Amino acid sequence: MSKKNPGLDFLEDPDALEGRLEDVGDYFQQNKNIVLGILGGIVLLVVGFFGYRYYVSTQDETAQVEMFPSVYQLEADSLKKSLNGDGKSPGLLAVADNYGATPSGNLAEFYAGVGLLKEGKYDEAIDHLKSFSSSDLLVQGRAYALIGDAYMEKKSFDEAADYYRKAADYKSNKFFTPGYLMKLAVAYEQAKQNDKAIETYNEIIEKYSQSAEVGNAKKYKSVLEAAVGES
Repeated sequence: MSKKNPGLDFLEDPDALEGRLEDVGDYFQQNKNIVLGILGGIVLLVVGFFGYRYYVSTQDETAQVEMFPSVYQLEADSLKKSLNGDGKSPGLLAVADNYGATPSGNLAEFYAGVGLLKEGKYDEAIDHLKSFSSSDLLVQGRAYALIGDAYMEKKSFDEAADYYRKAADYKSNKFFTPGYLMKLAVAYEQAKQNDKAIETYNEIIEKYSQSAEVGNAKKYKSVLEAAVGES
């Protein structure tokens, strides 16, 4: 004989359904404050989420407008105006600081890093470039390489090598990776890590044989191998 599922009694018996509803009503009355608190919390989360998205969207539009003149000035090598503003636009540093949570504010971190690097303010450039983050094929790899450039200027060759390696490994491709690997090999040479430099030149020769960098990679590898052999 099949066993009857007591959980389905209310489908067959209106009295059972009424009893269930009464139980629910009693539970609500006994725990009204808790239930309403939970529902209120959910409503606040939903409203907060969409409110934040709207806020970020409007802030991003403002950041774009404020950043555009500064990017133009950066490209024209008006570094001080680009970074600090010209009285009409606030400058990249202010946009990055005020709108860092927006996509445009994030991009301002990158441009500010570029400008500071050109000014020779390497530590500040590193800070801004490290604050930048992107999934873009070109820009994130470029940011890593620029951090490497800043460390090279500081003669912090090990740190430079770390970031050139990050640049080379980030979405590796035939267009940008060989150039990053050349920078990496030079950083290794400066750090007196000749074996790693030779390995990196080999990486260019073997993986990117059609690249513009392969000729120099072969030449520098031969020179380095000769120097290592004489030592």
